[in-house]
Amino acid sequence: MDANPNQKNSWFYRWFLNNKTVTTLLVVLLLLIIIFMVSKVSFIFEPLKVIFAAVGTPIIIAGVFYYFLNPLVDLLEKRTQVKRTWIISLIFIALIGLLVWGLAVFIPWLGGQVRSFVENVPNYWHSFTKVSDEILKGNKYPQLNAIVSEFNDDLTNWFKNSSSDYAKKGFSSVSSLVGSITKVGVSLVTFPVILFYMLKDGHHLPKYLTSFFPKRAQSSFQETLQDINAQISNYIRGQLSVAFAVMIMFGIGFTIIGLPYGLFLALLAGIFNLIPYIGSFLAMLPALGVALSVSPMLFAQAVLVFVIEQILEGHVISPKLLGDSLEIYPVTVLVVLLSAGNLFGLPGVILGIPGYAVLKVLVTKLYSWWRHVSGLFDDDDGIATKQTAEANPGHTSD
Repeated sequence: MDANPNQKNSWFYRWFLNNKTVTTLLVVLLLLIIIFMVSKVSFIFEPLKVIFAAVGTPIIIAGVFYYFLNPLVDLLEKRTQVKRTWIISLIFIALIGLLVWGLAVFIPWLGGQVRSFVENVPNYWHSFTKVSDEILKGNKYPQLNAIVSEFNDDLTNWFKNSSSDYAKKGFSSVSSLVGSITKVGVSLVTFPVILFYMLKDGHHLPKYLTSFFPKRAQSSFQETLQDINAQISNYIRGQLSVAFAVMIMFGIGFTIIGLPYGLFLALLAGIFNLIPYIGSFLAMLPALGVALSVSPMLFAQAVLVFVIEQILEGHVISPKLLGDSLEIYPVTVLVVLLSAGNLFGLPGVILGIPGYAVLKVLVTKLYSWWRHVSGLFDDDDGIATKQTAEANPGHTSD
């Protein structure tokens, strides 16, 4: 029996059943309802949270090493025709040698540097405040004077409150410290095992995951995985390479000017440089503080080292090693860093940019799919095709 034509042309059919905008809004509403219901049964996901808290750290560490070492493994496997397992084993032996050297030489040196630096922080702070008082004396800069005085008072109160809090919560602090050391120990023991199997079989993972999808969706899913892998690998390799180069440049510069704890501060600068855009500035704060506490001349030399490093990093090192692989605007980077830092703390600052890059790939792919299947942009695509044909009158489509 045929449907009533008047029913098809009714206002309800035209405004609701046959309206793509209303349909899209209904889909969005259903998604929001699903998200709301998931938030109400969040206790179901508590086991997943506990599991990730236990294995998340070693997996992330292994992932960083994987992206850094996998190109070397692929290159050696291609050039030497040696089995991948043997190549990975030789790399692990070399890493164990570096670890033994670190435990025997580097870690004791670093521990001595950290201990000596921490012991001298009060002396450096006293010298810094003395120099700043001499510069700001005479009440020529009352606003700046007030800011420095307030910061000094806040820092003094923080040290007093921290010491009293640690004295009151001694047992809980010790328990927390023991728990943190245990987690670090477990991560250091388990991540090499995870790394070994990631290097051995990681290149088969995209194909394995793709096999679970329907045939018509496999090519799109595999392309998405390749884009995500490229974003993460370029970021990790680039950031680690730039951080190492920054550490070398600061080490050379601080050694030339004779800055106390120069090598330790250069190492600190390399670690801070893992935070995009603002890492170098954060790393220079302790260096400038130490330099100013020694003499104004050393402070000027440290500023010169920082300027030279920034010029080399911005115009030579970063374009060569990092480039514009992520294609993220600097303002977006700052917004992501601030947001991720407030939400997740230091891990959010470090992982915020690659997480945003992955999310950007997923959202772009999802938007392209929705644009294709929704039919809302058919007119725009037709206009674009017509404009292209008018711009190229000699071109004929197949």
